[in-house]
Amino acid sequence: MLKWLMSVAAIAAMALGTHAPAVAAGTAAKPRMVWDPIPFGPAREAQMAAYVRRHYGSFMKPTWRLVDPHVIVIHYTDASYSSTFNTFANDVPDSELHELPATCAHFVIDASGVIHQLVSLQTMCRHTVGLNWTAIGIEHVGFSDAQVLGDTRQMRSSLRLVHWLQCRFNIQTRNVIGHAESLSSPYHHEDVPSLRTQTHSDFVHRDMQTYRARLRHLGGC
Repeated sequence: MLKWLMSVAAIAAMALGTHAPAVAAGTAAKPRMVWDPIPFGPAREAQMAAYVRRHYGSFMKPTWRLVDPHVIVIHYTDASYSSTFNTFANDVPDSELHELPATCAHFVIDASGVIHQLVSLQTMCRHTVGLNWTAIGIEHVGFSDAQVLGDTRQMRSSLRLVHWLQCRFNIQTRNVIGHAESLSSPYHHEDVPSLRTQTHSDFVHRDMQTYRARLRHLGGC
């Protein structure tokens, strides 16, 4: 109930315009990134709006736009970059939940540390059940938390990207979470009863404690 009330309060603040203003872009250095967009045309936008109607319709109007994100979710791909790109680009029902639009993330960081932006930050992506309405998704090419955390180039790029996003959207470090932490987020809300406890095992709390400690070393905006 407390988590629900916090979510409702956050949503109400957004609607009333009383939430804390986003920090102006440019207060942290924007890292170099490659624009590598997946197809996200009118049909996929309509599918995203329909998804929002099904999953978040109790508190927001259907939309495909990501407005005032509050959360950044950290993932790993369990696949190569090319395979991940193709999975996100092909707009077919996903293999797990069998819904449209296809899953996607805003960014994928490859093993060499290159940041690929696949979707506009004004577009909602399906990457974390219960949080898609307010979350930016970042995938890391890798097969375990430890592999990503131990990759110096990939981790440097990841921290710089997240720090820039935090400053741009005024996202607190406690709201930079691993997918495995999704159910504990105060912003988690899911209208479909069977999915209210659905999550994944990538980036568990212990490993995200390490990630967030590194992120804090970058300082403020």
